[in-house]
Amino acid sequence: MRDEEGEAVVIREYDPKTDRDGTDAVDRDCEVGPGGGMSLHADLLGDPVARIRRSPRYLMLVAETSGPGGRIVGLIRGTVKSVATGESLPGAPAFANVGYILGLRVAPSHRRMGIALLLVRQLERWFGLMGAEYAYMATDRSNEASLRLFTARCGYSKFRTPSLLVHPVHSHRLRAPRRATVVRLGPRDAERLYRSRFAHVEFFPADIGDVLDNALSRGTFLAVVDKGGYEWRGVDRFLSSPPASWAVASAWDCGGVFRLEVRGASRLRRGAAAATRALDRVAKWLRVPSVPDFFRPFAGWFVYGLGGDGRDAAVAAEALFASIVNMARGAAAAVAVEVAALDPLRSRIPHWRRLSCAEDLWCLKRLGGGGHADGWDWARSAPGHSIFVDPREV
Repeated sequence: MRDEEGEAVVIREYDPKTDRDGTDAVDRDCEVGPGGGMSLHADLLGDPVARIRRSPRYLMLVAETSGPGGRIVGLIRGTVKSVATGESLPGAPAFANVGYILGLRVAPSHRRMGIALLLVRQLERWFGLMGAEYAYMATDRSNEASLRLFTARCGYSKFRTPSLLVHPVHSHRLRAPRRATVVRLGPRDAERLYRSRFAHVEFFPADIGDVLDNALSRGTFLAVVDKGGYEWRGVDRFLSSPPASWAVASAWDCGGVFRLEVRGASRLRRGAAAATRALDRVAKWLRVPSVPDFFRPFAGWFVYGLGGDGRDAAVAAEALFASIVNMARGAAAAVAVEVAALDPLRSRIPHWRRLSCAEDLWCLKRLGGGGHADGWDWARSAPGHSIFVDPREV
């Protein structure tokens, strides 16, 4: 294809030796907020592939003009892995190879030329070569251009609507329910628990052990609601005789991949936020709902693998989330978790509405040869109560 100046646009694989400046420029151009208001900027710390390189298979493509002084005008990132579909087959959970699309960007000067469509189609071809049966992407429901591209032109269906819940990290500690006891699990115990109790949860990764062993994983924690307290006696004892109410979750340090920064805030807004932080530091007992310094580059933590069982599982989940927020003090400005629309644990997760997204949107597409012999199609299936969000793709 050619752009408005008649130059051909070529799609090719990203070259870290020559393309870093060009891709950084495209990312910066696409971070501008609407109408001069506040916008969220992501700094990939000099590594454009940072968000995908911890996945088992990944690829980054760029769109480049081929004329004199050719420049990069678009990019897209993708990963392929094996995940649970939530559909049980006789004797084993059903897994499928899926491709995940993220970081699609087209420079404002080259939009409405079909470049985004070319990038998506080229990445889908690579998905097919990697054996992917499905492809999916996540976007904000208000991103009309993205939705038109994927649903109207690329054949994706609106699939799931999880919520992103975010809580700031204060100088004071977040209170956790006293009825819950929180213990830390070793990676191998955590892996066995996850595989035993969560292998049927949608998007549960087959390589969960690699996720838990990653240097960015800050640990897995179990919360149990028990009147007499709880003592961890090993994963075998837990699996054979689980407590009445419990929840488990793991923490991931996104600051090792990217830093975020809110730009475009007024001096008044910055000053008011700074005043809340100052008061919180000198009078922690007041428990001031202080606003972290989001106006300079900051790190965030992500809670993944959240799940549980029992009447008070939501109480246990609240204790877990509060404990991780407290653990993040001095290392992150905010902690986030993404939960399914039907997840009963979401009711007790502490979060700030102004920082959270009540309804994210995931779209899914069945690629050639996907699905099962009996005609079952994951893209047309009903949502479950839980969803596993891989922290490597946040």
